[in-house]
Amino acid sequence: MGEQLIPQLTADGTYTFFSQEFGESYHSHFGARQESFQKFVLPTQLEERAIKPNIRILDICYGLGYNSAAALQTIWNINPNCYVELIALEFNPNVPRAALSYNLYNKWGFASDCVDILAILTALADNFNVQNDNLKASLLIGDARTTIQQVLELGFQADAIFLDPFSPPQCPQLWTIEFLALISRCLHSEGLLATYSCAAAVRTSLLTSGLIIASTPPVGRKTPGTVATHLASERLLKQHNRMSIPELEHLNTRAAIPYRDPLLNDQPQIILKRRQLEQLSSTLEPTSRWRKRWLSN
Repeated sequence: MGEQLIPQLTADGTYTFFSQEFGESYHSHFGARQESFQKFVLPTQLEERAIKPNIRILDICYGLGYNSAAALQTIWNINPNCYVELIALEFNPNVPRAALSYNLYNKWGFASDCVDILAILTALADNFNVQNDNLKASLLIGDARTTIQQVLELGFQADAIFLDPFSPPQCPQLWTIEFLALISRCLHSEGLLATYSCAAAVRTSLLTSGLIIASTPPVGRKTPGTVATHLASERLLKQHNRMSIPELEHLNTRAAIPYRDPLLNDQPQIILKRRQLEQLSSTLEPTSRWRKRWLSN
């Protein structure tokens, strides 16, 4: 049962999978391992935070486990004594298991690490829980719109959130204004959220959730990513790029109309259709006009 997962080589020598269900790869061809570090670990400042005695991470759409692996490797290379609490959300448990069965971590350089990260990833994929002297990790399986409720009930406040679903047009249910509002409630007052997406609908939803945002450098694509934090922690965004005039104007076009899922249980087609109808009746500037103005050259 389930789709066939076949490893695909990326430019940095590491592998990813292609999802037949979503019609997209789990990572860009630029480099699967590099993507995890540059799109998620660096923007959430885990290198700087690693000097602290403990760090909490929420990994949304765990997939092959690369983002969590990059985070653990970064933190423990700097501070082997840092205690990490990790909660990861994933719909398909076969994906992390397939990554391990294909030995996709062979080029990650775990051998020199002070902690056996590969053993942790294996235990997490097999048992969904790992606990030792410097880690408490849980892999919650199911629709993230449901499992995020468990995270909230725990009162979990993440120092770093990795938001890494498939793209909004393919997986709109995990980019809605309602879902992102729940995620923002899981972000610590001094925490940072990172995502590869710069979609105006996503950025608008983050802003509506009470967060402030900045751009992160493009990685393996022309467009930037996004990093977000609470207003009280605005200083954390100083090392990131302020949004450009075109990016700011993009938030005033029909592209910025958010995906909506009021009861957090609608099918993707319903969410997409609801947004399309709202865009058709909107008085905001058509995105095509914005695109012609800024992207014609």
